Amino acid sequence: MFHHITVLKAEATEGLSIKPGGIYVDCTLGGGGHSSVILSKLGDSGRLIAFDQDDWAHENANEVLAPYRDRLTLVKSNFRHIQDKLLELDFVPIQDGLPQVDGILFDLGVSSPQFDEGERGFSYNADAPLDMRMDQSAELTARDIINEWPEREIARILFQYGEEKFSRRIAKVIVDQRKTSPIETTGELVELIKAGIPAAARRTGGHPAKRSFQALRIAVNDELGAFEEGLHAAVRCLAPGGRVSVITFHSLEDRICKQIFASYVEKCTCPPDFPMCVCGGKGQLKLVNRKPIVPSEEELEHNSRARSAKLRVAEKLKTIAETAEGK
Repeated sequence: MFHHITVLKAEATEGLSIKPGGIYVDCTLGGGGHSSVILSKLGDSGRLIAFDQDDWAHENANEVLAPYRDRLTLVKSNFRHIQDKLLELDFVPIQDGLPQVDGILFDLGVSSPQFDEGERGFSYNADAPLDMRMDQSAELTARDIINEWPEREIARILFQYGEEKFSRRIAKVIVDQRKTSPIETTGELVELIKAGIPAAARRTGGHPAKRSFQALRIAVNDELGAFEEGLHAAVRCLAPGGRVSVITFHSLEDRICKQIFASYVEKCTCPPDFPMCVCGGKGQLKLVNRKPIVPSEEELEHNSRARSAKLRVAEKLKTIAETAEGK
């Protein structure tokens, strides 16, 4: 059974503006928190399609979402394949070769149980095999990266994905150690990371391995690449008037979301005094919230993991004419 506190549960689902008879997609089923809210708002003709590549999430969903089983479809897949998987479902409408759904939700990052259950290798607080795979059938593990990737590449991912300023020092310590013997466990890796960080720096900023473990998890699961592909596909799969809600927990994720949304928003270059748009810079989305929504102080008191969360919501334009609205 999952023990998981869903972040921005009300805000993210309200952002979808759920219609009782609509078709919705939860790209990150996890503990089922957002899915349960969406399902509770659907009528008999409504449908939720929930994606997750983790077997634990599916086992949990079969139990906690059992009352809604007649309107729930579970898909074991990475959400980067959302378009192809939706095309396989005969109840999803298709327009111009693309599936059409009324709302899509992304809640990025790792579910609390994946952090808390030591054997998965996500946690720096438990000694376990170096794994970190969300999909246990995937080939690449954290052990592969730590023991086989070049020192330069290890340093790059620690800096790029974890914003670890001592990335080069840590990578050198890791590579020096693996010349003697392979690095097999999270406990071994934590000690090597500590050795690569100056003592004064280890005493501030939380656990010294936090940033490096985050970076390895992102690299193992290609989280940023999957998100970029999945969000572009989500925009294609939205029906006119449909909405996409995205919760991010990392600055790189939020930047990708912001940039992708911006790429689909109207880019009219006509002078402000023109009575109508004539430049042809039509968009596909409009932003529901200009600035990201963040957790309330009350939510943060109950769940410290929500502190870095940001929610962005966008809506698919219904007609081309809407892109010139406000001119």
